[in-house]
Amino acid sequence: MPEPQFIMVGDGLRIATYSWGELTQPTVVVVHGFASSTRDNWVATGWVRDLLRAGYRVIGLDQRGHGASEKPHDPHDYDVRQLARDVEIVLDTYLVDEACYVGYSLGARVGWEVVQDLSGRIPRVVLGGVPDGVPLRRLDLDQVRAYVSAGVPVTDPVTQNYLRLTERVEGNDLRALLAIAEGMRMSHTVDPDPQCAPRQPILFGTGSLDAIIEGSKALAAACPRGRFLEIPDRHHFNAPGSRVFREAAIAFLGE
Repeated sequence: MPEPQFIMVGDGLRIATYSWGELTQPTVVVVHGFASSTRDNWVATGWVRDLLRAGYRVIGLDQRGHGASEKPHDPHDYDVRQLARDVEIVLDTYLVDEACYVGYSLGARVGWEVVQDLSGRIPRVVLGGVPDGVPLRRLDLDQVRAYVSAGVPVTDPVTQNYLRLTERVEGNDLRALLAIAEGMRMSHTVDPDPQCAPRQPILFGTGSLDAIIEGSKALAAACPRGRFLEIPDRHHFNAPGSRVFREAAIAFLGE
């Protein structure tokens, strides 16, 4: 991991960014999932290594509330439109006119917005583990609030999985992650209506064991140039580490 380079975004928060490769190479921006980070989602799983080997420059960012970026506790700081704007500011700061986009889970949800807002700058897209509907809808927010405020044990299995992920990634702040989930609930849903779908070539990848797989397929079907990859024997929390997913995505970017 290189040392983070901090960028000030529109509302005064500092976002940690990372860069690999040569300025003359085509750029891929990678955006991680909920309760993860650039290191956890893209470096530890081999994505950055393989993208570099394929001849790309890679730019990563720790989304607000994650990694080395600032972690406010106000849900209003995590509207999905603001998260998408953060990605745009990172590209502008690095003077990147065009970049492919690779996002997973929350990063893919943000990517759905980015690739529409910046359609002329994002030629190809990989969105992993993204459902239609309300973001993070499977997370039981009442149980998380009780756990954060009073240590009440969480009983919902899906919420337990999210908490295990949260506690596994160094530096996570539970109150900030709760605020992210609350902020995303206030955001617009992902609408699979073809009239709202991005027009770029998009590869959707979701694990065969992931409960959101049918929603991901619906999004892929709604996109005029969408393609769907079922990642074998993977659930939502381990799909980024799949070699099948990684190799298919890099091949797709190079088409």
